[in-house]
Amino acid sequence: MEPSGGRAPALQITVVGAGVIGLTTAVVLQRDGHRVQVIAAERGERTTSAAAAALWYPFQASPPERVNAWSRRTLDELTRIAREHPEAGVDLVTCLEAADETRLPWWAPCVPDLSIDAGPHPLGAPRSFRFTAPRVEPSLHLPWLESRLERPVRVERVRSLAAVEGDCVVNCTGLGARALTGDAELRALYGQVAITEPGELSPDVALGDERSESALMYVIPRRREIVIGGCVVPSPDDRSLAPDPELTDAMLQRVRAAGLAPGRLIRARAGLRPYRNTVRLEREGRVIHNYGHGGAGYTLAWGCADEVSAMLRHVDASTRCCV
Repeated sequence: MEPSGGRAPALQITVVGAGVIGLTTAVVLQRDGHRVQVIAAERGERTTSAAAAALWYPFQASPPERVNAWSRRTLDELTRIAREHPEAGVDLVTCLEAADETRLPWWAPCVPDLSIDAGPHPLGAPRSFRFTAPRVEPSLHLPWLESRLERPVRVERVRSLAAVEGDCVVNCTGLGARALTGDAELRALYGQVAITEPGELSPDVALGDERSESALMYVIPRRREIVIGGCVVPSPDDRSLAPDPELTDAMLQRVRAAGLAPGRLIRARAGLRPYRNTVRLEREGRVIHNYGHGGAGYTLAWGCADEVSAMLRHVDASTRCCV
């Protein structure tokens, strides 16, 4: 039953996973008054979220209707954070997404200022979709999220969700969810980025071209560097995350071939996106699953966390568990 006033009693909640999905979910649940502990095998720079390009953009996530709702909620929250918390590593940039036609993309409903540029896109397309979006710097944002938690992240590998303590458990383990749940639909998509000095690239404009997955390209400015990508390669879970130098060179050559001039290569990063045909956000007994966000973790994090929060407003007052 739901307590009077529509607010759930404070619960002891364990969030498993310390990427952007897990940390954001923990922050939201703590804000709701719950006692939250995050447990994760890795944290900070060792997570997949740390290797992300981290531009708000609904990439490789489904179903469209739910993704649009989650994306818009996250857009609004990240926009607020950019204005009120500069230390969080979030900034608003102009985005130009390559387009062959004027028909609006499926994600148009969640972008309030979307417009079509008639002129050619800098990466070679005949036109562009133009909009404003938050860009996140993981090296600043992940520690900022952690700093808002009352309890430090506990580094520990979870072998069984059933054995995790707490009134409720939120499973935000990304690709690790396959071993914990047996989810055969979850698969790894390898991604790699090159990070360069700004060179002659704009610090305020992000460029993207996802018209062909085999020729995916994006150029995303951060405060002191540029992120250049990318690729989408189905891979085994144990694929090495040592960046492929040939792939790095190919990405840089594509950008230069478009007439752009990035600066000196600083480093390359790689990660495995946790992809499934639909994001899994549902309750299963005492566990709420929140994983499978593909390449859109930073785009969906706050919207998905709010939905987890809504699920926890309905608890059994006698057993203090999700119903």
